[in-house]
Amino acid sequence: MEEFRRTYSRLCKESGAEPQETVLQQMHQLPQGRLDLATQSLTVDTCRALGKLLQKEALLTELILSDCMLSEEGAVLLLQGLCVNTIVRFLDLKGNNLRASGAEALAKLLRQNKSIQSLTLEWNSLGTWEEAFAAFCGALAANGALRQLDLRNNQITHKGAEELALALKSNTSLQQLDLRWNHIGLLGGRALVNCLPSNRTLWKLELAGNSIPGDILRAVEQAMDHNQDRQTAFRESQARAHVLSKEVRHLREEKSKQFLDLMETIDRQREEMVRSSKASAARVGQLQEALNERHSIINALKAKLQMAEAALALSEQKAQDLGELLATAEQEQRSLAQRQAKEHRLEQQEAAERESKLLRDLSAASEKNLLLQNQVDELERKVKSQQDQLFLTRQELTSTAAELKMRAVQAEERLELEKKRSRQSLEDAEHLRFKEVEHMTRHLEESERAMQERVQRLEAARLSLEEELSRAKAAALSERSQAEEELIKAKNQVRLEEQHLAHLEEKLRLLAQARDEAQSACLQQKQVVADAQARASQFGRQVESLRRRLEELQQELSNKDQEKVAEVTRVRLELQEQNGRLQAELTAQEALKEKAAALERQLKVIASDHREALLDRESENASLREKLRLKQAEIARIRDEEAQRASFLQNAVLAYVQGSPLRTLSPQK
Repeated sequence: MEEFRRTYSRLCKESGAEPQETVLQQMHQLPQGRLDLATQSLTVDTCRALGKLLQKEALLTELILSDCMLSEEGAVLLLQGLCVNTIVRFLDLKGNNLRASGAEALAKLLRQNKSIQSLTLEWNSLGTWEEAFAAFCGALAANGALRQLDLRNNQITHKGAEELALALKSNTSLQQLDLRWNHIGLLGGRALVNCLPSNRTLWKLELAGNSIPGDILRAVEQAMDHNQDRQTAFRESQARAHVLSKEVRHLREEKSKQFLDLMETIDRQREEMVRSSKASAARVGQLQEALNERHSIINALKAKLQMAEAALALSEQKAQDLGELLATAEQEQRSLAQRQAKEHRLEQQEAAERESKLLRDLSAASEKNLLLQNQVDELERKVKSQQDQLFLTRQELTSTAAELKMRAVQAEERLELEKKRSRQSLEDAEHLRFKEVEHMTRHLEESERAMQERVQRLEAARLSLEEELSRAKAAALSERSQAEEELIKAKNQVRLEEQHLAHLEEKLRLLAQARDEAQSACLQQKQVVADAQARASQFGRQVESLRRRLEELQQELSNKDQEKVAEVTRVRLELQEQNGRLQAELTAQEALKEKAAALERQLKVIASDHREALLDRESENASLREKLRLKQAEIARIRDEEAQRASFLQNAVLAYVQGSPLRTLSPQK
């Protein structure tokens, strides 16, 4: 209130007046929101300052100005300030002797102010000025905020009561009206009773001390009781409606809260599902990429395996070609050996025949040819030794061919094993092995060509030997035909044969050297084959390591597939669980909806019951009103009858008095 006091002092000084000390003291002592200036004599300047202050003050809710001896101008200034105030709820103007201008200012206040709910105007003279009081009643009819009005001891006549009755017919907010100790009378009471059926808000009307008959007071009391019952029912219905509305709001709030919580949980679950689906999609994408990489690796390995199989097929084809070439070479060697054996047998037969012929022909010259025979025997032994050596070489050739065949078979078997093991080898290793096989095949072809050349050389030697043998046969024939000439030329032939034997020895030496070279070539081929076998074993180990790596990759791929399947199943289970939870929440939401629908139905039933109760009360009110109207009509009829009776009695009394002899004796007044 200190700010209020300072503002009051400032406004008083602005108007050129000093603030009243008593007012300042009351402002200092009063509690918050209440200004009590009762019994304080307020000047016009104080009223002007208070009026200006009340236009802006937002703290006061109660203003007590009883017995302040306000002047007309001071009251008008105060009420003008209250016209724009929206905070004051209680106004007490008791005992201020308000007159016409005060009543007009009050009328303006009631028309403009929408916050004052209680107005005390006791001990004023408002009813003395009929026009001003009529304006006050008109403003009261238009006011919609006032709840309590105190008009005790205001000299209100029956005309003022009629104006009040007109105002009460239109007013819809006033609940308590105190009209005690006025001059309303019978006519004013009737006017007030007639207006009460039109007013449903007024439930307390005090009319004591107004010279109003008891029947009118009872009628007023009945109307007030009826309005009070109506107000009670209305308040009860409002309380019930308020309680129901609060319950409905509470249910709606709970429902909205539950719905919002459900929506939030659904949104969170959706977000979790989206995140889990994104994570699972990312995981599936990663797994798919890894699977694609594995597939590409497997496809590359399959392509390499196909290339290795193609290379192996080529190597097998070449090995088969080499085997066929070896078989043809062996067959040729066997045919050559057979031809040589046949030729050797033929040569032996021819030699035997020649020897027999020579023995028969040269039996006579045995002594001479003994040396020659010995030489021939030595030559035959040498030839046999050469044949043995040739046979040994052939055997060695056959053994080497057999070994080569066995090695070729072993190589084929190893190639088969390598084919089974090296299906997953790399392209470079296959290419390298293919190069090495080509190198081996070229080396074998070269060795075969060398062997063929050597065989051809041996064939040439054999042919030369055969030619020599044929020449020897021709010489033997010529010797047989010309035995004598041979005996003569024996020495020459022996020399020639010695030379020929020397030549044959030289050829045998060359053949032995060729055999040694062939053996060394075979050793070299064995070494090459051993190297090839070592490389093949190395390649086999590489192929085995690649196979194990491929198995590991397949195992890892299977593990990844299993993990992917497990992850997919887990995600599916999680989605199923989330769907189950969502369905449970949806069922809960449906249950809540059903509960809300049930509550709404209950509210509708309660509202219908309340409406029916109101209709019943309205019908009861109408019946009571009809009964009241009938009672009023009956009372009016009885009053009329009583009035007629009173008039008849009065006429009779007057006629009796006028016709009596006492009238002539009584003096005139």
